[in-house]
Amino acid sequence: MPVLSRRGRLAIAAVVDIAIHGREAPVAAKALAQRHALPPRHLEPLLQNLVRAGILRGMRGPRGGYDIARDGRKISCGEIVRAVTTVSEDDAEEATVLMTSVVEPAIAEAERRFFAELDRVAVADLCAAALDPARGMPSLAPA
Repeated sequence: MPVLSRRGRLAIAAVVDIAIHGREAPVAAKALAQRHALPPRHLEPLLQNLVRAGILRGMRGPRGGYDIARDGRKISCGEIVRAVTTVSEDDAEEATVLMTSVVEPAIAEAERRFFAELDRVAVADLCAAALDPARGMPSLAPA
């Protein structure tokens, strides 16, 4: 079972895709959705979160779309995931002493370590890997 949510993985893939395909012109949400086999309306809220976080830049109009807002070496996967992750409200149940004193601190430490590792992975690193001919992903190269 993946630790990172589908939404988080999709956000990382979207930013990498936009970094690769948006070098010449902004990437339309429709084209991005098509490459990821998703309906465009599924991606729009995610892309808007990334714009608000300063990771993507959105441009309106007939030639509009998205491009990365900063150098890909300065955008980490951890930052992307934080931008699209919503904090869910805890259940109305009271937390037990075991939960608050043992389980939650242990999980918090694991999450801190996980995000520290995600912060070490830059969008530029993933772009380089995606464009590496040895990986056999020629469809990722911009036309």
